[in-house]
Amino acid sequence: MNTRQIWTRLLRYAGRQRIFVWAAALCAILGVAASLAGPFMIGLTVDEMIGAGQVESGAVLRLLLALGIIYAAGSLFGWLLTYLTNRIAYRSVNDLRQDLFGHIDGLPLRFHDTHPHGDSISRFVNDMDMISDGLLQGFSTLLTGMVTIVGSIALMLYISPMMTVIVLLSAPVTYYVARFITTRTQRLFREQAKVLGELNGYAEEIVGGQKIVQAFHYEDRSYEQFAAKNEELYQAGVKAQFYGSLANPSTRLVNNIAFSAIAMAGGVASIMSHISVGGLSSFLIYSNLFAKPFNEITGVLTQLQSATASAQRIFTIMDLEQEPQEERDASSASGAAPRQGVIEFDHVAFAYDPARPLITDFSLTVRPGTRIAIVGQTGAGKTTLVNLLMRFYDVDRGAITIDGVDIKQMTRDNLRRSFGMVLQETWLFAGSIRDNIAYGKPGATDAEVEAAARAANAHSFIRRLPQGYDTVISRSGDNLSQGQKQLLTIARVMLADPPMLILDEATSSIDTRTEARIQEAFLRMIAGRTSFVIAHRLSTIREADLILYMHNGDIAERGSHEELLAKGGQYARLYNSQYAAV
Repeated sequence: MNTRQIWTRLLRYAGRQRIFVWAAALCAILGVAASLAGPFMIGLTVDEMIGAGQVESGAVLRLLLALGIIYAAGSLFGWLLTYLTNRIAYRSVNDLRQDLFGHIDGLPLRFHDTHPHGDSISRFVNDMDMISDGLLQGFSTLLTGMVTIVGSIALMLYISPMMTVIVLLSAPVTYYVARFITTRTQRLFREQAKVLGELNGYAEEIVGGQKIVQAFHYEDRSYEQFAAKNEELYQAGVKAQFYGSLANPSTRLVNNIAFSAIAMAGGVASIMSHISVGGLSSFLIYSNLFAKPFNEITGVLTQLQSATASAQRIFTIMDLEQEPQEERDASSASGAAPRQGVIEFDHVAFAYDPARPLITDFSLTVRPGTRIAIVGQTGAGKTTLVNLLMRFYDVDRGAITIDGVDIKQMTRDNLRRSFGMVLQETWLFAGSIRDNIAYGKPGATDAEVEAAARAANAHSFIRRLPQGYDTVISRSGDNLSQGQKQLLTIARVMLADPPMLILDEATSSIDTRTEARIQEAFLRMIAGRTSFVIAHRLSTIREADLILYMHNGDIAERGSHEELLAKGGQYARLYNSQYAAV
């Protein structure tokens, strides 16, 4: 994506503010008109002062009064232009940020699994700020610059066509000098934005994992690694800013040389009476006004280049393909009655990396109300089955059906509403205990929230908190224990009351006594429901109707707890390894 394409897309966002754009353009025209009228009035005023004792005082006073009114009007329109361009820039970035959030929200889970969260956050914050500054500077410079250049040329031609030619000859030189520098510095600004995203990603990881950092005495090494990345950002930033800042003094040098040539030519023309002193004064001011937009553009070139690099990072994400669109005939009745829960995996194949197949030929039929336990070594494909069932990833080959309907023919919303998930990794947000429990059912009553908490055995510890259910927890629930956070996520699913359940190491962070109480709650919750339980602690799955032992993405063994123990295979060895001492 080149610079023109990037700015074309950015300006489309500005185009949504058409009324303000037109108002800003009008203010720019009127403001520049006032600034252009000023030098002309100054020239007339100078010509009214012929010499000592030869000053037309009345005419000079009238011209000075008119000049004051013109500059006051110009200042007013300049203020309005600043206000409008600020509104356009910030509203455009607001829409862009909204679109980026919506797009990221619809990206496949594969993106979030492989992309650093800190870098994504950097695009929302740092890159958006860069774009905002670039739009703000760009709009103001573009609107006033175009009118200033056209108006200055017209008035210079009116005063002296010959000297105007000298001024116009300097414009291409200025343009090519600036272009030569910018084309060679854009890469540096892209590198700066990239390193900044990496630094934010690293900082987010280290701050979020401070307990582990301190537990392994990693403070000094993490500091050294951060310092190295920070130094890399410093070097990239210095290079980008240094080479980018060469544009402004270079173009000013060209303009100053042109101004000197104009002043010399104008002095000769004035001596030869081809131009009045006042006309020469006006012309010299207009030549400066003509060069001003070029100087302003090169003066804000670093902001524009940073904005371009940041916008490229934003649009790179927005150009990523979202989750495949729903089929036209997909079921969309979010209020449909719960399904019976007949689930079938029909010769399913899947790989995160095409070069490394994980599941090659998986088939399984689950009857309604069956409790399926999935066990196996790490990396055997247990959680992958859940990801496929929830359509976080789509199968490469084969099909998954629920009650005979391919899940690809269902809307993701309707499919995922049919399942309740309790994961090993708890996720809570900054808000009250009540809001966190009611996350999957926003309209739940206080009585329903409390009943779900009681069912999850969370009511007792919630009641002991300072404000009970109204206690505000920090982001990710850092002011609660891991076990308490897990109880809240279990209560959240119990409140949603889905027809099918997925429990992925749901009790791994809970002590044995609490686990026993949770198992009682789970037994009440899963009664009559199809459920999948993934666990490493085999004590949690002995009552399952069917146990699947996964190995390299396929079912190595299946049966009840007693059947698998009697078989003496891999499940039996795994079970005995956990309870050998007993």
